[in-house]
Amino acid sequence: MKNQSIEVSVVMPCLNEQKTLGTCIEKAERTLNTLGIQGEVVVADNGSTDESVAIAERLGVCVVHQPLRGYGAAYLAGFAAAQGKFIVMGDADDTYDFTDLERFITPLRNGYDLVIGNRFKGKMLPGAMPWARRYIGNPILSGILRWLFGTSISDSHCGMRSFTTDAYTRMSLQTTGMEFASEMIIKAVQANLKILEIPINYYPRAGESKLNPIRDAARHIRFMLKCKVADKI
Repeated sequence: MKNQSIEVSVVMPCLNEQKTLGTCIEKAERTLNTLGIQGEVVVADNGSTDESVAIAERLGVCVVHQPLRGYGAAYLAGFAAAQGKFIVMGDADDTYDFTDLERFITPLRNGYDLVIGNRFKGKMLPGAMPWARRYIGNPILSGILRWLFGTSISDSHCGMRSFTTDAYTRMSLQTTGMEFASEMIIKAVQANLKILEIPINYYPRAGESKLNPIRDAARHIRFMLKCKVADKI
């Protein structure tokens, strides 16, 4: 049974993020406390072999284990464990600013279903995103999604988002890989959810990126085309 007193769940997927996980957790908890929000942090561990799980447990947050590897798989496990009315999602590599939670929560209180960060309209620090992804990969994939599904989202791969639990139910997300980011927007558009995109800052990550640019881009494109075909049937 869910704890009805929890308003916000901050969910972080984690795969060997011992360098930054503690910092992300502390930022999120401190911000929730400062805002006077009853909340929780949920770490969805995706098979870490470093000290990530020990760090999360030492800080007293909820840890769920997802043996099935994948960005989407980790999030699905984390969302299932979340108890909040609102969910904020963000990577545990410190690229997203968990002191910026208020701007992701207030729109949900005011009637929005889904809030998505936009790294290109905010401040992107040097080294935060490789040149090819910043000027080729992300713009092309976001453009394809806008063209196919009529959305105005210009940073469809931003990993810092928030949504209501009702919106999550209506989206019925299923994918287990990086295409999870595209699926969320497609399903939100198909469900006629009220979406807000806001500028955010984006920081260089510590440690090795889990992204495989060619493979993951292909998965996004394949998934988008599959959804478009299904939409026409």
